[in-house]
Amino acid sequence: MQVDVKDNIAQAAKYLVIKKRVKKLTVKDIVDECHITRQAFYYHFEDIPALFHWILERDSEQTLLEIKAMKNGEDKLRYLFLLAINAMPYMKKGMETNYRYELEQMLTQYAMHLFEQICDEEGLYQNCSRLEVNLVLRYHCQAIMGFLRNWTETDTKNLDQIIRVVYRLVTEGISPMS
Repeated sequence: MQVDVKDNIAQAAKYLVIKKRVKKLTVKDIVDECHITRQAFYYHFEDIPALFHWILERDSEQTLLEIKAMKNGEDKLRYLFLLAINAMPYMKKGMETNYRYELEQMLTQYAMHLFEQICDEEGLYQNCSRLEVNLVLRYHCQAIMGFLRNWTETDTKNLDQIIRVVYRLVTEGISPMS
């Protein structure tokens, strides 16, 4: 039962941010949309950022399961890019709310977690210390997040080429002269 209520709360928050374009999302808005009490909301979530965190965590678990089924690293990266591209309209709406900072932090952590999982599964950076791996992954995570922030229709048309280049950057590095 709890997962259903949590999911209903999550769906209501998404609806309010995306469809109703609420700029200042409040617990009152969510409970009114769900037809539940404030106590019911707070039973499941500490606050709205905790709700967003739960949504991202749940979605990341599903994403990781789907990625694990893929054999090719470029296919995994393409899948992540397509998820991000498809989620962009929703994320842009979320960034217009009063929870922009929390969402940006959570998205970066979400992306970092996914990259760590893929890195471990692909056996990347085995000759590096954990500190070096974290630095490299943070670098790539921030670069990709910045790239996606400024995504264009032209980028979508050139997705396959972009995936090849980004995959090479992440896995083997590319010197500027190559």
